[in-house]
Amino acid sequence: MADPSRVFAVTDHIVDTRPGRTDKTLMPGGQAFITETRAAAKAAGIKLFDVNDPDQGIVHVISPELGIVLPGCTLIAPDSHTCTQGAFGALAWGIGSSEAEHAMATGTLRLTKPKSMRVRFTGRLSEGVTPKDMILTLLARHGAAGGKGHAVEFSGEAVAALDMEGRMTLCNMATEFSAMSGFIAPDQKTFDYLEGRRYAPSGTQWHEALAHWQDLESDPGAAFDHEIEIDARAITPMVSWGTSPEQTIGIESVVPQDAGAPPLNYIGLARGQAIKGVAIDAAFIGSCTNSRLSDLRRASSMLRGRKVADGIKAICVPGSSRVKREAEAEGIDVLFRNAGFEWRESGCSMCFYAGGESFDAGSRVISTTNRNFESRQGPNVKTHIASPEMVVASALAGAIADPRDLLNGEPS
Repeated sequence: MADPSRVFAVTDHIVDTRPGRTDKTLMPGGQAFITETRAAAKAAGIKLFDVNDPDQGIVHVISPELGIVLPGCTLIAPDSHTCTQGAFGALAWGIGSSEAEHAMATGTLRLTKPKSMRVRFTGRLSEGVTPKDMILTLLARHGAAGGKGHAVEFSGEAVAALDMEGRMTLCNMATEFSAMSGFIAPDQKTFDYLEGRRYAPSGTQWHEALAHWQDLESDPGAAFDHEIEIDARAITPMVSWGTSPEQTIGIESVVPQDAGAPPLNYIGLARGQAIKGVAIDAAFIGSCTNSRLSDLRRASSMLRGRKVADGIKAICVPGSSRVKREAEAEGIDVLFRNAGFEWRESGCSMCFYAGGESFDAGSRVISTTNRNFESRQGPNVKTHIASPEMVVASALAGAIADPRDLLNGEPS
């Protein structure tokens, strides 16, 4: 049965992120989409986080902020990166618009049971290495189809050590691994994050829910259809070299000798070429992968007293209006602006191009986004995906750079 209280609508993909925005967008048909969604949500009694709502933002950022996602819940959205929210021990996955219509009308969906996979990250990450590097390492070693047909549990010492925002980054790119979803067993960090959030249980219901959530973990000795183990201590800062997230290497590596001609021809690199030092035209921090407050804190700390290299277009788009407000309260926006970054309103922005705003045609961008497909960020734009730290280091150097050099006080 249709139940509006279980449905939320968000304006994120097509919203303009430039300061002073309105319903008008650069995307063809965007304004009509916004106004029609607003009218439809009102008619159906569905809560809408509208363009200038104080809680507006990217759906996978605001849902955790508001406590909409909870451990053990089933959560769907017509966006492939819904698996981000598996970081809370939820079964979260992306669906199509027809499936969304069916789910809203009936509260049900037919789903083929996925196989199970556990990806265990042993040991601890080194300084300057991030959750983004963890998932890119998995993709580089096991391919973009490595998780196909599986629900993937991320575990191990390195995962347990991550804060909730880092766990969201890790689960976010389970979709690039072709997994049905990615998730992490909830623990005390999860419960502490959710307590007091607007849509989370409260009072007696909180304690009842907590008693249930504390049992949501794999049994000792549980058997999985497939297991992968990665030593987190061996992971280095990663950056993509091609047109698929699996085409990724460590910052000190070279483009593989067996790299295919099509991605090389598009990206404009050569076999055996060092990735470090490749000149860039632009830098982007944003998207549902890396636009949370902790991402912006780490990135901005590297900008203090420094300037973006001449000729580099640098943009920072907070993942939600709340993130933007909290960042501004801490002076993070000042650090970005003083360094030469544009500071934007929240939204998906230039994570993808669909006829709206984009980077200059043919430009080379280093980006915190999750996809580096051809023309993903604009016509013939060459995208290198990396962590916020590497994006900052590269923006300052004017070329792909190792963030550890900056963290160690050395020139990049």
